Amino acid sequence: MPTTRRTFLAATTATAAGAAMGALGPTGPAFAAGPEGAAGSAGAVGAADEYDTLRARWLGIQIGTGYDQTAAPFAALLKETGDLARDFRATMAPAAGSLWPGHPFDPPAGITQSYSRLWTMTKAYVQEGTGLTGDAGLLADTVRGLDHLSATVYNPSTTRYGNWWEWRIGSPRLLLDIVAALYDRLGEARREAAYAAVDHFVPDSVLGDYTGTSTGANRVDLCRSVALRGILGRKPEKTALARDALSPVFPYVTKGDGLYADGSFVQHTWVAYSGTYGQVLLDGLGRLFTLLAGSTWEVKDPKRQIILDSVEHAFAPLIHDGLMMDSVNGRAISRGYLKSDDRKVMRSDHFHGHALIAAIALLAQGASAAERDRWHGMVKGWIERDTVTPVLTGRQFGTDDLARLHAIAARAVPAAPEPVAHTLFPAMDRAVHRRPGWAANISMASQRISYYECGNGENPRGWHTGAGMLYWWGSEGSSGRAGRADRADRADRADQYTDWFWPTVDFYRLPGTTVSTKRLADKAGGEWGVPRPAAQWVGGATDGEFAAVGQHLKGLGSTLEARKSWFCVADAVICLGAGITARDGVPVETVVDNRNLGEAGTNALTVKPGWAHLEGHGGWVFPSRGRLRTLREDRTGAWSDINTTSTTERRTRRWQTLWLDHGTDPTDAVYAYLLMPGAGQRALAARAADPGWLSILANDAARQAITVRSLGVTAANFWTPGTVGALTVTGAAAVLLRRRGSTATLHLSEPPRTGRPLELVWRRPVARVTARDPSVEVLGTGRELRLRLTPGTAGASHRCEVALS
Repeated sequence: MPTTRRTFLAATTATAAGAAMGALGPTGPAFAAGPEGAAGSAGAVGAADEYDTLRARWLGIQIGTGYDQTAAPFAALLKETGDLARDFRATMAPAAGSLWPGHPFDPPAGITQSYSRLWTMTKAYVQEGTGLTGDAGLLADTVRGLDHLSATVYNPSTTRYGNWWEWRIGSPRLLLDIVAALYDRLGEARREAAYAAVDHFVPDSVLGDYTGTSTGANRVDLCRSVALRGILGRKPEKTALARDALSPVFPYVTKGDGLYADGSFVQHTWVAYSGTYGQVLLDGLGRLFTLLAGSTWEVKDPKRQIILDSVEHAFAPLIHDGLMMDSVNGRAISRGYLKSDDRKVMRSDHFHGHALIAAIALLAQGASAAERDRWHGMVKGWIERDTVTPVLTGRQFGTDDLARLHAIAARAVPAAPEPVAHTLFPAMDRAVHRRPGWAANISMASQRISYYECGNGENPRGWHTGAGMLYWWGSEGSSGRAGRADRADRADRADQYTDWFWPTVDFYRLPGTTVSTKRLADKAGGEWGVPRPAAQWVGGATDGEFAAVGQHLKGLGSTLEARKSWFCVADAVICLGAGITARDGVPVETVVDNRNLGEAGTNALTVKPGWAHLEGHGGWVFPSRGRLRTLREDRTGAWSDINTTSTTERRTRRWQTLWLDHGTDPTDAVYAYLLMPGAGQRALAARAADPGWLSILANDAARQAITVRSLGVTAANFWTPGTVGALTVTGAAAVLLRRRGSTATLHLSEPPRTGRPLELVWRRPVARVTARDPSVEVLGTGRELRLRLTPGTAGASHRCEVALS
């Protein structure tokens, strides 16, 4: 009987796997691990031939299961895979330094791109619906390409050069996937050549010490290759080594790379990296947990629960309507359209968000039923709300991720809404404030976290992204007290940082920043997160809903110093600046905002005494009625301007800039304004006309503090010991005080993180303390409250609740 296209894949991958694979049905290959269920869905691995069973399972993870290859979007994706493979096959021309003309091995990721194209050809060969399923000529050309790479560049006689990542992570991952898919058709000699190359470039020694480039997400990637090499090559000691080498990734860290107890994720020692390296971490662990479940090498370390907990604790707070906030995407903000991308996919905040959402869907297979239901609810919510780049047709995805995401979308689990919460990430100098209909994200820098990261020709002008950049997203109806007329001019702005923001923005005027206008060279301060300010006081205090956040700002490459505070409340972010001083002979500015209006935005800007409004976005209130300057301009740029690996296509975007000019060489300059996302003109005018809503208690280089009586909120950042209003502290501190009827709650922190105890006095009659953290000691109640805080060195918020007299 001739081999049909429908039976081809089953024959290709199930030669020795037997029942682990099953026959190819009309909904795609029946691999062992499906998109539903926990690790148990993969089933206990049988003893008959564990290696072949796990190989088959790996292909299920990598190619996907349970989807209808004739339905959208799978049919179009499979056809595109076939079309790309056909083009790659026709243009492949093995030469001394390349496999395809114009794509030499020596640029960054040149070898990895060649393996990526061969993996596309492999998928076109083994998957149904590509138009090339089982094509003998395609197989021959794929093998010819593998042989060329093996003979000329990726072999044990080659000494690696250029970017280490290409040799140890990018290329071996793809090579081993190809070997897994074409296992029997490659023959033993080619398989052994592949194993020898991987052993050479990814030796066991890279998993020895948890240091350097073998930490965090990089360690997971290395373990992935070693584990799969052990399975494919039947080397149990290698798979065991990879499993055991995951364990250092799991525990919380207190410095350097990894997950912190406060939800921060750091890579490259000093870079906030939840969005890209964090995604790699979750994705890689999800694949390995699922692959090894029920096998001899199952990951049983109990600390793996820390990774599962991080989904809701560390990563979900940074995803907004499907996008990943760019403050944690590192140098990847500069990528846009990569030259090496054969499918032309925009690397935007939504791209990074979708990748993390897919990683959560994958990791859910190894979670508990309760965790899985919660995560699926979050994923469904993001899928439903992302109207900028719809998740279920995302061009970055293969059939594997799409199958998992479509299965979740079809589940009868309710979609979770965006939370209303404040999340402070002290260990990576980031904060996220979420209110009904809008969200804001603050990006800072300190001696612990870099101003910015550049490297490999990427992001050379991200100098001021850590200078208090204030990202925000508003949507229609987000200002709760505004009337119907105000709501008419609101719009969803989820594309604000997606639509060619980074190649066209003025990097000296990033929203929310206070900067010296002194010109900087590309890569100023150094690469790989090296430039960091000698500033300790960065952080804040939060009760999980409101917050006091502050930054001692020291300018990159300038003499600028400032104290910046953000008091995050119900419908506004109250922004204060003080002590703004510089001696560079150039003006210093605070950029109230710089909004991307799109290709030719006509959004009206209205400026009135005390407030300003931008149609379709929201507005700002200026309690001190300082001099506001505005500029509307068209700016043109290409991704290649900020990333040497990106395309040269140029686009123009219209920008609306609002800033406060502190003059040349200011001394102790100040500012104050309110950001009100989604607010209309009536709401802004009413707030500006209400002098009783906000009281600024202090705004100088020693203290910044506010009271909003209607909310029962007093918040203060003490840069030095001192007094403001009824509060006195004996050390630098952030204080958030909220009164509700006859009770009050204080949250305190010590952002400089010296760990030294400090005392607080609140001159207000207090009957008794009703609850407190162990770190808070009560020294006295009655006519006033006296507390001693032993803060530790993590910058955490400490709670004390009292009953008022």
